[in-house]
Amino acid sequence: MQAIVQERFGPPDVLRLVDTEVPEVGPDDVLVRVHAAALNPYDWHMLRGDPYVVRLMGGTGLTRPKSRVAGLDAAGRVEAVGANVRGLRPGDDVFGLCPGAFAEYVRAASDKLAPKPESLTFEEAAALPMAGATALRAIRDVGAVQAGQKVLINGAAGGIGHIAVQIAATLGAEVSGVCSTGNIDLVRSLGAGNVIDYTTTDFTTRRAYYDVILDNVGNHQLHRLRHALAPTGTLAFNAGGSPGKIVGAVGRFAVLVIVNGVVRQRLRPVPTNTNRDDLLAVRGLVDDGTLRPVISRTYPLRETAAGLRHVEQGHARGKVVITVA
Repeated sequence: MQAIVQERFGPPDVLRLVDTEVPEVGPDDVLVRVHAAALNPYDWHMLRGDPYVVRLMGGTGLTRPKSRVAGLDAAGRVEAVGANVRGLRPGDDVFGLCPGAFAEYVRAASDKLAPKPESLTFEEAAALPMAGATALRAIRDVGAVQAGQKVLINGAAGGIGHIAVQIAATLGAEVSGVCSTGNIDLVRSLGAGNVIDYTTTDFTTRRAYYDVILDNVGNHQLHRLRHALAPTGTLAFNAGGSPGKIVGAVGRFAVLVIVNGVVRQRLRPVPTNTNRDDLLAVRGLVDDGTLRPVISRTYPLRETAAGLRHVEQGHARGKVVITVA
């Protein structure tokens, strides 16, 4: 099979398309024929071993990547299942978290997969696992958003943000989305009643206070975010930072935890442990018409590096997807 591999940390140019063996399936595994895979900021963090402190924590590997084949989000068709797998069989269309997703075949844990929404293409389904589950946890679990609340989403046109806007609007919240000039119409169409153009307006300096802020960007200091938050509001922090950082978002998460202990506001990082229940919940939102992913660009497998360069710039609209088969 063909796969995108990384032998060392570095920019997207270190990625190579090679012929390699199809993964072997263990008793709890599922072999998936990948039809599409999505790109996330997570992918360039893994590619670069960035921030560097995560290498010391064992998150990416110390001197070289833990995983030779890159990628995480995928959608495709089940080719084989292990002896202990229940509920999935060859021929089923699935989506989920599949380490090594930038390949024609990937081995995945059965509890990280869910049936693909029938109304979506493979490309659309691949866009959902990480972004959809993260947006759901941020709005439903961390923010506990309710009808009538004022919710601000920073990075509203991005992979997680454009999904979070749809979920919050469906819950009956008064949604404000922060994005660039070119994405105003998109964010408004997703359900944001108020759209703030960050190129002309700094939402942290306005006399507007929000019950929940979801920060996907990390371009404001914590005290400025707190200024825009209601006295007992919730900040859901999800910003991963830009490339080339030593500490990156890890430092900001640490500060968040410390400050949270001494203020009335709730300051929370968004959990990253996606499971099958999250995927099924995201699928339910698609099935009931709440959610539809936006895909701005697609690249063939051989051009994965170009796709990652685009995502790494931090201005991707919706999701960027790799077509495999």
